[in-house]
Amino acid sequence: ISFDGIGLHSGRPARLRILPASGEYGIWFKRMDVVGVDPMIPAAWDRVTDTRMCTLLSNEDGVSVSTVEHLMAALAGCGVRNALIEIDGPEIPIMDGSSREFVRAIRARGLRMVEGEARAIRILKTVEVIDGDRVARLEPGEGFSIDFDIDFAEAAIGRQHASIDLTEGAFERELSDCRTFCRAYEVEALRKMGLAQGGGLHNAVVVDGAAVLNPEGLRRPDEFVRHKALDAVGDLYLAGAPIIGRYIGAKGGHEMNNRILR
Repeated sequence: ISFDGIGLHSGRPARLRILPASGEYGIWFKRMDVVGVDPMIPAAWDRVTDTRMCTLLSNEDGVSVSTVEHLMAALAGCGVRNALIEIDGPEIPIMDGSSREFVRAIRARGLRMVEGEARAIRILKTVEVIDGDRVARLEPGEGFSIDFDIDFAEAAIGRQHASIDLTEGAFERELSDCRTFCRAYEVEALRKMGLAQGGGLHNAVVVDGAAVLNPEGLRRPDEFVRHKALDAVGDLYLAGAPIIGRYIGAKGGHEMNNRILR
C-alpha cells in the first residue's frame, strides 16, 4: 500500500509503503533515503527518543522516523502485527491529521494470515505513572479499552471524557477519523521551534478561544479527546504486541504514553 504526503512538523514530502512481512517479524520502519548507516528502525517503546508534539523513533545509528503514532494506531486498529514500512523521508505523512486514510487503505487491501504465534500482553496488576495532574494507568481487563480525560482552557475544547471499548473493529468506527489539533496562538511558536512546518486547516483542527477555525467544523463533538485516545492506541502499540487491559489517561500525551510502557 502506498501513500504520498507531507510531514506535519518537517513540511517535507514523503512516500510511504506498507509491505507484508512474515509471522513474528513485527513492525519495522526502513528509511529508504539514507545510505552508509543502518536504515532499519523497530517500532518499539525503547526506541522512542522524542515525544514533543509527536512520537519519534531512532535506531543506534541515529536514524529516525517521526510522527509514527497515527500509522501505528491504524495498524493496531486493523490487527496488523507484521509489516515493513518503507519511507523516503524523516516523518510519516500526516494525511488529513487522523488515521482514517491508513485504515481505509488497509481494509481495502485486506489482511493475510501468516504462520507464527500471536502474542499479547495481558495486564495482571495495575501499573501507574503520575506526574502532577497527569496520569497514565494500565489496569487488568478483558479485551482492550481506553478511558481518557482532557481539560483545556479554550472554550472550543474544554473538559472532555471518552470511554471506548476497542474490540470488534471499534477503532475504525470510533477513533480513526479524529484529527490532531492545536491552538491558534501555538502555531507561530511551533514553527519557530521547527515544528508544524506542514500544518494547516487541511490536516489539523485549529481552535481560537471558543472558535473552531476549520470551515467544515468538527467531525465529532468530542473529536479532541478522541484524538488523544487515537494517539494512545498508536503509542501503546509500541509495546510490541496488543495489550489486554484497560488504559486510563488524564491530561497526558505522547510522553506519558511512553512512560507507562517503560
